[in-house]
Amino acid sequence: MIEIERKFLVKNNSFKEVSFKQNHIAQGYLSSVPDRTVRVRIKGNKGFLTIKGASNESGLSRFEWEKEIPVQEATKLLDLCEKGVIDKTRYEVKMGEHLYEIDVFHGNNEGLIIAEIELQSENDVFEKPNWLGAEVTGDIKYYNAYLSKNPFSEWNH
Repeated sequence: MIEIERKFLVKNNSFKEVSFKQNHIAQGYLSSVPDRTVRVRIKGNKGFLTIKGASNESGLSRFEWEKEIPVQEATKLLDLCEKGVIDKTRYEVKMGEHLYEIDVFHGNNEGLIIAEIELQSENDVFEKPNWLGAEVTGDIKYYNAYLSKNPFSEWNH
């Protein structure tokens, strides 16, 4: 139940040409406290409740627990969430042994595209495609919980 993940900005939309799957995602936070975020998500036609712990010093690893819940319950829980529900489309791209999940944000976070890759260990070697930009692993301003309260549209670019 330890999630090991790296995050990157995305330079362009060429990942869409090699994407094999996409889903619309709406997610909100019942708690966005960094030590324990509690997230409600609707991905496609499924609902999820997720609890994440604080990141380790490197920002690569943290505890994660997730359970699927009925989409009707997830919809009701979204109404209880803190301000700033995240709206995005997730694209999936397979690269060698790894899967990139690329989030194209909508609404108040329009213009932001972030790629995430989950790893088996912090030292895993993985392919970096040409559409991958700067690494933002561990930078809290790129966490969805932060974006829900401090949307990308309000940043000084």
